[in-house]
Amino acid sequence: MLVSAKEMLDKAKAGHYAVGQFNINNLEWTKAILLTAQELNSPVILGVSEGAGKYMTGFKTVAAMVRAMDEELGITVPVALHLDHGSYEGCYKCIKAGFTSIMFDGSHYPFEENLAKSTELVNVAHGLGLSIECEVGSIGGEEDGVVGMGECADPNECKTIADLGVDMLAAGIGNIHGKYPENWQGLSFETLDAIQQKTGSMPLVLHGGTGIPSDMIKKAIELGVSKINVNTECQLSFADATRKYIEAGKDLEGKGFDPRKLLAPGTEAIKATVKEKMELFGSVGKAN
Repeated sequence: MLVSAKEMLDKAKAGHYAVGQFNINNLEWTKAILLTAQELNSPVILGVSEGAGKYMTGFKTVAAMVRAMDEELGITVPVALHLDHGSYEGCYKCIKAGFTSIMFDGSHYPFEENLAKSTELVNVAHGLGLSIECEVGSIGGEEDGVVGMGECADPNECKTIADLGVDMLAAGIGNIHGKYPENWQGLSFETLDAIQQKTGSMPLVLHGGTGIPSDMIKKAIELGVSKINVNTECQLSFADATRKYIEAGKDLEGKGFDPRKLLAPGTEAIKATVKEKMELFGSVGKAN
């Protein structure tokens, strides 16, 4: 059964570990992540960007697939279906489609407008039993056309948004989406610590989890990060395994061209990446 992300993240915050949000892009992604979460007895959040939702023909299709797969595979660990970097309109579409959690990214608006829209969506989400994530200070890099420079959020603005009763807060601390450039300065733990001091028990979210060194990830968790988003790393693993399969000529052997065989190595690579991340985040065995 799909659940909101609130309870799993509150437990993570109290237990000093993080729950992974792994973005899904198709059936193989969803299946790989669910099976790995079940195998490791870990709670998990399935993230869906607006671009991925459109690619999969709409949020209703995504929600129906995830719910059916969760049931058919006999998944018993907590699973949240979460909109990633949602627009104001996208949040309402996902609420209607049956998502259990939404993220409103109002970081590109003037702060007062972000605050007003966040206030409205917090009330709507909580009235329906959904969890909601909001963002302060844009995350760097590019994700489905959402571009940010990796700025650091204002801790006071973070407190204002947190006081609305949001279930999790994404705050820019120098992190970016996609691959990290060689001249990346690293995470600003000073900013993260200041935000943690202002927001208390609020679970904090680290976007752009791909490519951040393990020691930085662990320190971020110590400083209050309870949800870490991973997308690019699974895509890279999938692409690498698929390339090797084709370069080895496996698709030309027998029925190696069958999509079920062609996509199998990439699917296994996603599983391996998700397992590695769940172990790093400390969520293994925390489903109960």
